[in-house]
Amino acid sequence: MFTENTSNGIVYMTAPNIGAPHAFTTRLGGVSAGVYESLNLGLSLGDERANVIENFGRVCGALGITSEDIVFSRQVHSARIRVATSADRGALFGPSACEADGLVTREAGVALAVFAGDCVPILLHDPILGAVGAVHAGWRGTVADIAGAAVRKMAGEFGSRPSDVRAAIGPCISKCCFETGRDVTYALYSAMPEAADACVTPRGAKYMTDLKEANRLMLLRAGVRDITVSDECTSCLGSKYWSHRRANVKRGSQAAMICL
Repeated sequence: MFTENTSNGIVYMTAPNIGAPHAFTTRLGGVSAGVYESLNLGLSLGDERANVIENFGRVCGALGITSEDIVFSRQVHSARIRVATSADRGALFGPSACEADGLVTREAGVALAVFAGDCVPILLHDPILGAVGAVHAGWRGTVADIAGAAVRKMAGEFGSRPSDVRAAIGPCISKCCFETGRDVTYALYSAMPEAADACVTPRGAKYMTDLKEANRLMLLRAGVRDITVSDECTSCLGSKYWSHRRANVKRGSQAAMICL
């Protein structure tokens, strides 16, 4: 089970199998107002810049890092994974240098961040070699196996053994609320024909789709054995999380962060 933590005024979730400092943030404990209330970490969603800076400061304070340590990318629903280094630090409120939906690093002091409303945030930790990863998996990234791509990137770049990597799938929209059309279903069956039945339930002309389970199965296929999965649904828990699907107006964003 994930643990709910309150530190430095904010509420965030942690996974029991991830030993590195990390957080799956909620919307609770920040200073943003209105539709962004209150711990909005979205950098370009329309919130006041000063509020987002303060919110990041609170999260970083809880993790024992600074905002200057954070590395992020322009998320484009791809399966692209990028190695982050200390040279990428310090650009949190400037333009991101790259498009990628996953980041990995083996450098201490480099804090990886991915952002999500309903998409799947995944954090990775290799405690043997000392490496971490952060992944944003929408349905397009899921069917493109971005979770497996991140594990393979850690293996190729750092020498991580997939069986040593620990994975945590954070709060996101769950099967109970993620109704999709045939395009998503067909993509899942093309990506994982042997296991897609476990992720899709027909409901009339639509399908209820389980992205958490799809990513868990992708991680297993990549060789990861230690995987924890949050049971919280961002769409169901509107007072705790932002949900892109639920919101009919502007909204804030959660983040998943990890560092060595």
